[in-house]
Amino acid sequence: MKLRVGIFFGGLFGALGILFFLVAFGTDYWLLATEVGRCSEGMNDTREERVTFHHEGFFWRCWFDGNVEENAHSMLKFWYTNQSPTKNCTHAYLSPFPFFRDEHNSTAYNSAIIYRGFWSVLMLLGVVTVIVASFFIICAAPFGSHALYKVGGGFFITAGIVFTLVVILYVIWVQAMADLENYVNMKKIDCPDFSVYVRYGWSFILALVGIFFTMFSGMLFLLVGRTIYLHSD
Repeated sequence: MKLRVGIFFGGLFGALGILFFLVAFGTDYWLLATEVGRCSEGMNDTREERVTFHHEGFFWRCWFDGNVEENAHSMLKFWYTNQSPTKNCTHAYLSPFPFFRDEHNSTAYNSAIIYRGFWSVLMLLGVVTVIVASFFIICAAPFGSHALYKVGGGFFITAGIVFTLVVILYVIWVQAMADLENYVNMKKIDCPDFSVYVRYGWSFILALVGIFFTMFSGMLFLLVGRTIYLHSD
């Protein structure tokens, strides 16, 4: 009875982990950024507010202009319910972070591309690993194979570790590699009243939740495999 409960919850948590990983992988809301600039325009030196929104993920990076009168710190509702029907999007596989556009500094620009590429490879590896883990568990169920349960559990834990590295690298990417301060200073040359607000999106949060479920599922299946092995002697 206890064994069946362990298999049930291991399968449930594993399925949730796979679902969260695939959604995080396939959606483009790992990062949300809002640029707000109040710049002087025309002969009358009138002040015009410009708001540009960015969001990005593994596949796409998009940006679009908006005219939002809310405070820029509380625009989460805008991101999900009132987006512009037209966006500018580009592939994000090997593209540097939106604020890292110093293409004249070839060394820094190429380093950013390499870093992004490494992050992308880990992302793909994590998705493949968690899918392989599910196949091992599916194959283990009909035969009650302790070896397959252990291998599947090991793959689930490996997927959790890989996605943990993905999340850590992404945090480092945003906090240290994006050169946000330099980007803001560059923008302030033409628009003194310019600011950028950056936050992690719901795709990033789903990846964190997926890590918890896959790691817990992996430990349960390792325990199930060990239990079956002990009772088979």
